Amino acid sequence: MRSFLSTWFMRLAAAACFLTESSFAAPPPNIVFILCDDLGYGDVRCLNPGGKIATPQADRLAAQGMMFTDAHSSSAVCTPTRYSLLTGRYNWRSRLQSGVQGGISPPLIADGRLTVGGFLQQQGYTTACIGKWHLGMDWPRRDSAPKSNDAIEDGPAGWLVDYSKPIANGPVTRGFDYFFGISASLDMIPYTFIEDGHVTKTPALDMSLPMTAGRRKGQTRKGPGAEGFTAERVLPALTEKAVEYIKNHSAAAKAGKPFFLYLPLASPHTPIAPSPAWAGKSGISPYADFVMETDASLGTVLTAIDEGGVRDNTLVIFTSDNGCSPQADYAELAAHGHNPSAAFRGTKADIFEGGHRVPFIARWPGRIMPGSRCTDLICLMDFFATCAEITGRPLPATAAEDSFSFLPALEGRKDGPRRESLVHHSINGSFAIRQGRWKLSVCSGSGGWSDPKPRSAQAKSLPPVQLYDFSQDPEEKHNLAAEHPETVTTLTGALEKIISGGRSTPGAPQQNDVPVTMRKD
Repeated sequence: MRSFLSTWFMRLAAAACFLTESSFAAPPPNIVFILCDDLGYGDVRCLNPGGKIATPQADRLAAQGMMFTDAHSSSAVCTPTRYSLLTGRYNWRSRLQSGVQGGISPPLIADGRLTVGGFLQQQGYTTACIGKWHLGMDWPRRDSAPKSNDAIEDGPAGWLVDYSKPIANGPVTRGFDYFFGISASLDMIPYTFIEDGHVTKTPALDMSLPMTAGRRKGQTRKGPGAEGFTAERVLPALTEKAVEYIKNHSAAAKAGKPFFLYLPLASPHTPIAPSPAWAGKSGISPYADFVMETDASLGTVLTAIDEGGVRDNTLVIFTSDNGCSPQADYAELAAHGHNPSAAFRGTKADIFEGGHRVPFIARWPGRIMPGSRCTDLICLMDFFATCAEITGRPLPATAAEDSFSFLPALEGRKDGPRRESLVHHSINGSFAIRQGRWKLSVCSGSGGWSDPKPRSAQAKSLPPVQLYDFSQDPEEKHNLAAEHPETVTTLTGALEKIISGGRSTPGAPQQNDVPVTMRKD
């Protein structure tokens, strides 16, 4: 027995020594960040064992790496989350205080603001964004056409764009050497691919797409689209481009030129459009089919990494921009025993956990312990500071103001600062703050699409704030605000300080882009 224990401790010490030494000796890793669109926490089987949708590739990634069980997007909807992910800054510090942008909206990331892509470029990385941008760009306007704004456009507004001219201030001016993808959500105009600063095919048709393939569940906004563009081809096309990028950059990566691939998929967001090969595969619904195809896309990317010979020095992160949308048809899924939000309350758009708690899985051979699980509170915007720590480069004082590195968590270390609080934000601009066991929501209802909806009679009949004890009530069923007024006061003060200070990390105060106020409904 003593011999066995001695051998076990020696192996453990050797593993710890390897991890410690590799932190200093290994070259910077390639980074592949896969951001799904509207994939619920409960849609990934390894995080929700009771789920009914098969996700073998995500499960395999988790077995080879680490699952985070308390990971969040900064917002419960997509544009704000993407802003935070790339800038390391709370989304509500920008001019967009609620909602999302449209497909021809102007750039949300200000010119001159450093993104994680730009930061990694400075460290010698080749960078690419392949997928859904949804952070605005300057589309050329036809003569006398008014400027676009942040609102989601109706279809006719798309014809005010001159698609024959270059697009300015897109991803290739915001930290990426290469871009291929779509401008916004797949249910928004224009329906065409973009490569770098040009559309790959000029929209000439007035078209729309079925919201759910094979079902009469409405159509997307009718507007400019390119001939031959279909919703079913988008996920395969993005996957093919990602594989091509990895293949083309693997040799350089092995020679010392690492790459960063940001792969924001457009699935399983509406239009719910599994390709013909995946239609009906789940035996549950088109949404479940689409989740399975999205999982298969992950597997294809992982295979490309393996075949490129860069697996051992590539950090892969698989996550989602927010919770699952009601468009997935929760009732139909429930009839099959599946809940995309797992045990959490709410859906996409909500201040409740189902709006912003997201799947988050990371693999990095030699640095992340296989089959590990982390309960630390993290946010997608923490990716920026994590990249800085990985590369050993300090963050500028005016960048990533709200980003905390989770590298110690990835490596299973207990040292280094940890995120102690996190501000949540819903589609209508409602705020919440999570700190330790407590979550305070500064609104009476969901702040989004679930009941009690904002300004509804039900919401108006409820207390103006909600306080939940996550150690006892992660499903947010029992509002304890009346029983713990001192906690409400403390958390409200902490939230106000984070908002007014312009940053939540140590450092000099910064300015928000516009004045920020907390909604009270």
